Amino acid sequence: MMHHVRPSGAEPFQPNRHLEISPEFLRSAIERIRANGYEIISIDEAVDLLKSGYGHRRYAVLTFDDGYKDNLEIAYPILKELNAPFTVFVASGLVDRTSELWWVALERIIAENEEVVITQGSGVDGLSCRTTAEKNACFEKLLDHLTLEVGEKDQRLVVRALAERYGVDMEALADELVMTWDQVRTLSADPLVTIGAHTHDHFAMARLDAEDARTDVLTGLRRLEEETGRRPKHFAYPYGKPYAVERRDADIVREIGFASSVTTLPGVLQSVNARDPMMLPRVSLNGRFQDPAVIDQYLTGAPFALYRVARWAATGFGVRSGVSRFFPSTR
Repeated sequence: MMHHVRPSGAEPFQPNRHLEISPEFLRSAIERIRANGYEIISIDEAVDLLKSGYGHRRYAVLTFDDGYKDNLEIAYPILKELNAPFTVFVASGLVDRTSELWWVALERIIAENEEVVITQGSGVDGLSCRTTAEKNACFEKLLDHLTLEVGEKDQRLVVRALAERYGVDMEALADELVMTWDQVRTLSADPLVTIGAHTHDHFAMARLDAEDARTDVLTGLRRLEEETGRRPKHFAYPYGKPYAVERRDADIVREIGFASSVTTLPGVLQSVNARDPMMLPRVSLNGRFQDPAVIDQYLTGAPFALYRVARWAATGFGVRSGVSRFFPSTR
């Protein structure tokens, strides 16, 4: 699982750094995956193989979430050169410029100000963010508030109000970072590329009622089919962590007719996934750990066994957000 592919920045405050890897690391990751005896294949082929239990073939699937321009402008030429199939899970509302990159807006607001005020009584008013340490603490405080303490729709209202107060143009932010429909179609036209669905408004499905969650998935599916002429067969849950996706959501995407859906829960494919490809794990290529040796470790599966132990130790049943941050994935 990847998001951005672009040259690394030098700014000390980069709370979303885990969501971006360098072009050099992308190339290195592909080389390491293949050097370890894995074939890089399309998600269609992978799901077919998973269901059929085909031999002991070792394979990997490359995926990108959200639909960023650098997937086309930077990652695509590398992947094309190396003949590496890949999937881009596109959140259609971001391409339509009707939804928001709220986590990026939050980063820029904090980066450019020495104090951030939401509303009186919110518990997060008047947060100091003068130093890098304060900015990181401010980001984490607001992140918890927006993903755990207020609902998904209220989250967007809060962020829009913040953006207006601090002069961040949310539509311009999407113009800067997210593909247009013409660019999505460019990728879609290449047989090397699979376009998958990622909802319309990039809401955490588990934090919506069932009707709203289903509507967000169907709207994204409809927009992708309208714009590309193809109905996506594969789906990625926004955020994909335990707080953001639950069994009900897997039932929704299964009923809609997707062939597979992926989470951000760390792990490699196992035989159990063949019985239910609606909650597939993924390995996050984390921008804070861009070392080829990390790829070798991931391919053994050992770090994910440790993750499962950590989940069990934390609650015995589920994983709290604090534990999941030892294995950062997506926001």
